[in-house]
Amino acid sequence: MDQQDEQQATISRITTGMPVIDSAGTTVGTVDLVQRGDPNAVTVQTPSADPGSSLDELIEATAVEEPDVPADLAARLLHTGYLKVSTDLTPAGAVYVPADRIGSVADGRVLLAVGVADLPPEE
Repeated sequence: MDQQDEQQATISRITTGMPVIDSAGTTVGTVDLVQRGDPNAVTVQTPSADPGSSLDELIEATAVEEPDVPADLAARLLHTGYLKVSTDLTPAGAVYVPADRIGSVADGRVLLAVGVADLPPEE
């Protein structure tokens, strides 16, 4: 089993509401969303605003979709899979955990291989 398969096997054991603990033992928060990786995920394109478009169309074009992070990171998260974790530790109220940063799943908890400071916050 390659690393990608191992990550998908690990992420498939995670459910929403599970507590998330970082590598220092700090409780980060709880799992809000579990997204398995899609190696065929299409890279997110930033919509370009047509100067003639209405405000409603512009708002619709920039509507928030998961993951709410910069496009290059979003593409990587969609390929590898990720968790969205609700947390009080960042001003945004949520962080994303790339599948490759999940250390293990044990005793109904998600244990991370990194500290909370290494996780990208929701934008």
